Amino acid sequence: MEQRPQRPITDDDRWRAVAGRDAAFDGAFVFAVSTTGIYCRPSCPSRRPKRGNVRFYALPEGAESNGFRACLRCRPRETSSPDPRIECLRRVCSFIESCDQGPPTLETLGKVAGLSPYHLQRSFKRLVGVTPRQYYDACRIERLKSSLRGGDRVTGALFEAGYGSTSRLYEKAPSQLGMTPAAYAKGGKGAVIAYAITDSPLDRLLVGATERGVAAVYLGDDDDVLEAALRAEYPAAAITRDDQGLGRWIEPLLAHLDGRQPHLELPLDVRATAFQRQVWEALRAIPYGETRSYSEIAEAIDNPKAVRAVAHACAVNPVSVVVPCHRVVAADGAMAGYRWGVARKKKLLEAEKKTAQS
Repeated sequence: MEQRPQRPITDDDRWRAVAGRDAAFDGAFVFAVSTTGIYCRPSCPSRRPKRGNVRFYALPEGAESNGFRACLRCRPRETSSPDPRIECLRRVCSFIESCDQGPPTLETLGKVAGLSPYHLQRSFKRLVGVTPRQYYDACRIERLKSSLRGGDRVTGALFEAGYGSTSRLYEKAPSQLGMTPAAYAKGGKGAVIAYAITDSPLDRLLVGATERGVAAVYLGDDDDVLEAALRAEYPAAAITRDDQGLGRWIEPLLAHLDGRQPHLELPLDVRATAFQRQVWEALRAIPYGETRSYSEIAEAIDNPKAVRAVAHACAVNPVSVVVPCHRVVAADGAMAGYRWGVARKKKLLEAEKKTAQS
């Protein structure tokens, strides 16, 4: 096994460690893949990406602050670092994540890290990629989302998440939450949804979206049936057809289905229970070209007995392809069910596997 060099680690060193799946570097850094949106530890057994699609981060928190999700296979968050400085900043991240009564001061964080406030701020920004205050804000909005998804009232959820007033919450809601807190809690009731239907490699493709994100992606061969499904999914929404105005959503979806854009990261504006969102996030973490069983997804969300519930969450997924429920198969590898037909599921998986191998 290659010995870690005594000099500072370069990106060339990191790439050699990734290419060789060198476990000696686990904890020293993580690598993120732009085409999948996933980050891993160096020894991850998954298929090696192309060098041009890889970015390196000293901390898992740094990868996450840039929008990458942890690999469910190698679980890079669970790896400790041999570098005491990195472990120190990971403790600071954990401390910030636990703060729900307001952002901790740099003086407080400096005491946690054993550093001066100035050096703490500088080291945190360099290794995590954001400032401690920005990291706190990201953690706070995630706590709020979790509470609202679970059915909590807006007022209780905002104070539980650490917001001092409703005005502070509503100031940040459009950019961070995707919709107002009240609308989010109601599952987007009263939303305005525009939709378009077009040809695709999988017959007809319906895409519905609000001004904040994609709300529906359906596949079929009958426009009337697709439109009826959209209205049944969102009976309280104002729905209009707009074939000309949805290009920014349709174009990346068509490129994805054609194999020209393996990594698909579109903003979503959907209603769901907390459990459904947990399952859907696990589905989005499945690497392009790979599959997982329903039981593997249940284990990935730390609820191994919820296999049937996982299957139901896949079945009611309103944004197929974006949330790739087609990548979940039976334990024996069989295609099992798919809302838009097993034949389309098979075609999707074959196309993804072919693109991933090219």
